[in-house]
Amino acid sequence: MRKTKRRKIVRLKTKLGLRDLEQVKTTVLASLRSPESQRGYRHAIDEFVSWYCSEPRLSFNKTVVLRHKIHLEDRHLAPGTINVRLAAVRRLAYDAADTGLLSPELVAGIRRVKGSKKLGIRLGNWLTANEARSLWQIPDGRTLKGKRDRANLAVQLGCGLRRRELTDLTVDHLQRREEHWAIVDLVGKGGHIRTVPVPDWVKRMIDDWMSAARLTSGRVFRRVCRTGATWGTEMTEKVVWHVVKQYARELGILKLAPHDLRRSCARMCHNAGGELEQIQFLLGHVSVQTTEKYLGCKQRFREAVNDLIGIEPSP
Repeated sequence: MRKTKRRKIVRLKTKLGLRDLEQVKTTVLASLRSPESQRGYRHAIDEFVSWYCSEPRLSFNKTVVLRHKIHLEDRHLAPGTINVRLAAVRRLAYDAADTGLLSPELVAGIRRVKGSKKLGIRLGNWLTANEARSLWQIPDGRTLKGKRDRANLAVQLGCGLRRRELTDLTVDHLQRREEHWAIVDLVGKGGHIRTVPVPDWVKRMIDDWMSAARLTSGRVFRRVCRTGATWGTEMTEKVVWHVVKQYARELGILKLAPHDLRRSCARMCHNAGGELEQIQFLLGHVSVQTTEKYLGCKQRFREAVNDLIGIEPSP
């Protein structure tokens, strides 16, 4: 009698251990080009893994992702934040299926988990032209750190650069184009390349800093130690954050982030008569709708529509 060979049935996992999750996380992060996306997804996945492993041994399925969504909502996080973290968890599930660690049926269920609904539009934070001018002039221009911080704030307010773009800025980026200074071939979010015009007053701030720091090549912005000397070859994004927070506090503005300076740059360009298309090029947005959000075109408060509607008290 001939022996019939039995096919070995491969059963995919429904529960993933810490080693499996770390392996898939590495795959997810390696597939992302943008450092900002990598940072956000790493935080979201680490948070999910910590929550997932702290619970009793659970299957990685639709129910678990729904429970994680409820956990995030109970922490009163913004809908946009919740949706970004759910997107990271879905990506984790997709890659787990691609590597043969998770059943495709379970991934299909996870894909059907809906994001958190956004009710209304969150109000951004914009500086007026007077506030912006006061902000970049606060640093002491007589010290090396003050010169650096003036140039730092001037580039953010005058050119609308992101934190990562600011720290990646090199001397070679600064070139003349059509009789105007520009930051040429800047690699921004998602690997998109653009050229950013540099106003003359911003270039003077940069030159003042570079001359004092004796910089001729490499990164434009560097660390400044307590003794008032430069050290290292670069400056981190955390330094950019602290610079904005420090001088905003001195100006009396408690909640101001570096991205608010980028947003303020967009609105000031628009108020000065700048075309929407040109502002989109300046900021490097793929969609013009994103640029409109930066301008705050949807809602105005200075000349609010309900200020004079005919029912207010007579003067």
